[in-house]
Amino acid sequence: MKKEQYMRVATSLIKGAEEALAIAKGEMEPGAVFIPKTVDVAAIRKKQNLSQAAFASRFGLSVGTVRDWEQARRSPDRAALILLSVIDREPDAVVRSLSEA
Repeated sequence: MKKEQYMRVATSLIKGAEEALAIAKGEMEPGAVFIPKTVDVAAIRKKQNLSQAAFASRFGLSVGTVRDWEQARRSPDRAALILLSVIDREPDAVVRSLSEA
């Protein structure tokens, strides 16, 4: 990542922290909260022709978690739902992001 990219990310993080503090103090109203719909984890995985193990490895998840989601023993939390939605629409972007991290 180039220096200007780091600076943009840092500036964005600082702005977000300042907004969170203002919301916590009651000085600012929070924006709309996005709550993704439920996703079909097995369908997302199968769309990419990946086994549970390969899907988990590719996207930094545990195999047990993927299995539990698919067998409805557990449900993805909000962050996981968002990640799964992005994986469904732009899997290569997620892979690129993880490989650059």
